[in-house]
Amino acid sequence: MEIEKYSFGEMVIDGQKYTRDLIIVPGKIIPNWWRKEGHFLMLDDLTDIPFGEIASLIIGTGKFGMMKIGEELKIRLAGQGIEMYVERTAKAAELFNQLKSSKKVAAGFHLTC
Repeated sequence: MEIEKYSFGEMVIDGQKYTRDLIIVPGKIIPNWWRKEGHFLMLDDLTDIPFGEIASLIIGTGKFGMMKIGEELKIRLAGQGIEMYVERTAKAAELFNQLKSSKKVAAGFHLTC
């Protein structure tokens, strides 16, 4: 799976264009990702992530980095030994492409602000 392009409100993965936030888990894209509080990411927003099967979680916080991360999520991942990367979405997409071949990676991408 390759992220080919990211621009405000749009991500292209393997030739398919997405215009809503999305999650990537090993072997699968989950489109139309919705969070309870749009710009605040909580553990409950990531029920589609197979935490027991991944080594890293990448979060793209939007073009301008508006999405914030809850402490409960950080604590849970640290307790499970999962590396968490939090970056603006353009950088997070690059990081996903770099890490995906060497680790089991999941990612959540906020595509707008």
